[in-house]
Parts: sequence; C-alpha cells; structure tokens
Amino acid sequence: MDKDRVLLVDDEVEFVRALAKRLTAKGLNIEASGDGESAVEKVKQSDFDVIVLDLAMPGMDGLETLKRLREVNPDLQVILLTGHGTIKSGVAAMKGGATDFLEKPAEFQELLAKIREAKARRMVLVEKRREEQVADILRERSW
Repeated sequence: MDKDRVLLVDDEVEFVRALAKRLTAKGLNIEASGDGESAVEKVKQSDFDVIVLDLAMPGMDGLETLKRLREVNPDLQVILLTGHGTIKSGVAAMKGGATDFLEKPAEFQELLAKIREAKARRMVLVEKRREEQVADILRERSW
C-alpha cells in the first residue's frame, strides 16, 4: 500500500524539518514547502492526501493559501496550524474549507490522528467521485 502523502507548509524551517522527521518515522511520505505560492504549485503538480498548513506566514498567509489550494482541488484535506490561534481565525479557516484547525504546539499524536482522519475523509470523497463517474458513463451508454 502507498504511504500517505502529506505536504507541510510552514515558513519555520526547523519546525518543518523536525515534524517531517517524526511523521516520516510513522510511515508517512512528507514533502515540505516554505510558503503559500510554492505549496499551490506543488499541489498543481502532484497529488497529496493531506496538507498541514501554517496560518501565519509572510507573503500569502494561510487563509489565502487555503483559498488558492481549494481552487486547484476542492477535495483537498487541509489541517491549519497556528501559533496565533483565535476563535475568529479558526472559524474563518473552517468556512474556507479547512478540514481541521490546531494550535501550535500541537500534540504530535493529536496531529497524527487528524492526518489519518483527513486521509480517510479524502478516500471517501475519491470513491464517491469514482462512483459518480461510473454512474454518468452508464447513463450515457444506456446499458
């Protein structure tokens, strides 16, 4: 079975490096991006099961990155992380399509569980899309 593919998006290089090592040790395939622009480009070029996205980044912040990522793929499962969490930003993140919202420093096991839950939701969405495609083909062919 393929490893879960996770994209970490955060401008804090040391944090990303440490988190990537821990998640890799748990069997996940990790890629990293230091800003929103490069994250959007990576998502255009590759398929990820889950995106772990920092809310506060220079340039394009997490909410704008989330919006752009969802434009590329509305089924993306995005977990927002922030060290500056507020109820207002959490609500905005969820309205923007985030799967979940955690404050830094997030408990590692909680983050890992959220990643696995997001992957499971993604698999349900992918399966639903495939079923819809088959149903459309069958309707078109009138079999």
